[in-house]
Amino acid sequence: MLVCEPVLVEAMFLLNRNPAAQDAILSSLENGSLQIAFHLDEHLPEIRALLKKYRDRPMSLADACLVRMAELFNRYHIFTLDSDFKVYRRHGRDPLKLIYPE
Repeated sequence: MLVCEPVLVEAMFLLNRNPAAQDAILSSLENGSLQIAFHLDEHLPEIRALLKKYRDRPMSLADACLVRMAELFNRYHIFTLDSDFKVYRRHGRDPLKLIYPE
């Protein structure tokens, strides 16, 4: 699975009361089942544009990075619990492929 650092920061914060879950994330990075595949500094104009476009949501930096990653990788699904991803669009027009509990 591919991930970006802002998502890791958000996940670790949300799991701050569950050290075993935090450790599982770090172990997944160590064993390669989770890979950092996005560098924010290489996509700043696109991230800024996404944050501006979805300012009314408001879109987090982690959300913007995931939308940008969906634009970069043709084969993707975004696992999320955030309903805002139903509103976000790939390249401004295409709904995202989500793994989202209904």
